[in-house]
Formats: sequence, C-alpha cells, structure tokens
Amino acid sequence: MKTFDSISGISRFLHPAKKQGKTIGFVATMGALHRGHLTLMQKAKNENDILVVSVFVNPLQFNNPEDLEKYPRNIEHDRMLLEEVGCDVLFNPGVKEMYPEPGSTQYDFGLLEKVMEGPSRPGHFNGVAVVVKKLFDIIRPDKAYFGEKDFQQLAIIQKLVKMENLPVQIVPCPIVRENDGLAMSSRNERLTAGKRQIAPFVYQTLKEAAKKSSTMTPDEVRLFVRNRFKDEPDFQLEYFEIADDRELQPVSNWNEAGGILGFVAASLENVRLIDNMRII
Repeated sequence: MKTFDSISGISRFLHPAKKQGKTIGFVATMGALHRGHLTLMQKAKNENDILVVSVFVNPLQFNNPEDLEKYPRNIEHDRMLLEEVGCDVLFNPGVKEMYPEPGSTQYDFGLLEKVMEGPSRPGHFNGVAVVVKKLFDIIRPDKAYFGEKDFQQLAIIQKLVKMENLPVQIVPCPIVRENDGLAMSSRNERLTAGKRQIAPFVYQTLKEAAKKSSTMTPDEVRLFVRNRFKDEPDFQLEYFEIADDRELQPVSNWNEAGGILGFVAASLENVRLIDNMRII
C-alpha cells in the first residue's frame, strides 16, 4: 500500500494510472475504521483497478469543537485494516496540507440542508462539501462510495456532484449493522460497555416505526417514536422525522412520495447516534 500525506505526491502517483485508463474507486473517511468502512472499500476494490482511501478528520464539518477534539483517531490501526482489505493507496494529509488558507467556499443546497442534520449542525454540510470537492479534485476518482447511514450527507454529495458537474459516479452502499442492529459508526467507540448494551434501542425503535406505518399516519408514527424515547431516559432524542428520499422533506401521508424513510438522531452518554430505515 502506497501512503501519501501531500497533494502533490498523490497527484504525481495517480496521474500516470489515469492516463493508462485505469479506474479509481475512492472511499473518503475520517479514520477510526470499522467493518462498515471495509464493506465500502471491498466494493470499490471489486469494481475498480485502484482503491484509494483517504483518512482525514475534517475540522470544517464540526460545529462543536469538543466533538472534534474527542473524535477517535488511531492511524496505525487504520493502516492495518487497510492493508488487510487490499487498499492500494492511502491519502493521509494534515489540516495545513488540505487548507493552507481558511476555507471560504459557501454552497447552497436548498431544502436539503434545512432539515434534520442541517439545523442541528450549522455549517456541517458546507464543511462536508468543501472537503469532498477538494478530495475529488485531488484523487479524480471514477467512482466514490458512501454509506447510507449518513443518508442526508449522501444526498448532499449527490447534489454537489450535479451542481459542480463533477465527473464521478456516486455509489450508495447499504447500512452495515452490528449483530444487535446498531448501525456501525466510529462514534460507537466512545460508548461505555453499559451504554453500548442499550444503544440498539435506536434500531429497534426504527423497526417498530416501520411496522406501525401499516396502521398509523406519519404524524401518529412520529408521536409513537417520541413517546418511546421519553420512556428511555438514557437517550436524548434530537429529532425523529419521516421524509421523502429525494429532498428529505417531511411527509404528511404515505402516498406523498415514491420513497419514504424514517430518520433519527439521539444522544446516549453524550455520543450522538444517527440512523435511518426505509419505510416505503
């Protein structure tokens, strides 16, 4: 596995491969890798000639400095997993390499950024868009792979590609879950053993909500979920929303859109957990 920490270094390495017509599959990460990441990488490796993975904790997408400070980092463990999955190229730049000057680009994603994660994390999606656009410009991948756990982020990136007319295919990948249903996330590492045992409540509640959709209206399902969380004092529910799968706008009836999902964000032991599940 080749490792680069400079933009010029990785660009010089990848340029000849692109000229030879080799395809590049790209997975952007912030490290603290887990099986969910590795699933994306394996798919990328199977579908392309070269697998490139970035490990970069992007400060622009953290609206909470404490969250940035506590974000898990273990590059040596990440390297070991990347070697095991057969990663060809690791891009592991520092903040000054990525942002020699303060980032000033501002994007307007319209309705997509005005719901759920948008109001909860001001500036988050702009920070995601800035770093993803920069990584795409550096790596110039043919395909980039993103997990559906961060469904709203995936929608933002798909819109970014259209807005900027970027020559990359975005490949959505299903949520990877632990055996007890908890959606895999780097943040899960911050849960104590006791809280980790109750964390699957989020997934169980989403499953119940999906079942209730056959007998309840969307508003009734929303109330059901909020009441479930009220009965679990360990959790602080940030939002539960039922929305269409295009612009992620709230729906008032099940016939309102061709695809509808339930979205949830809740804190457990000051660890923010997000998840979603398709209802229709």
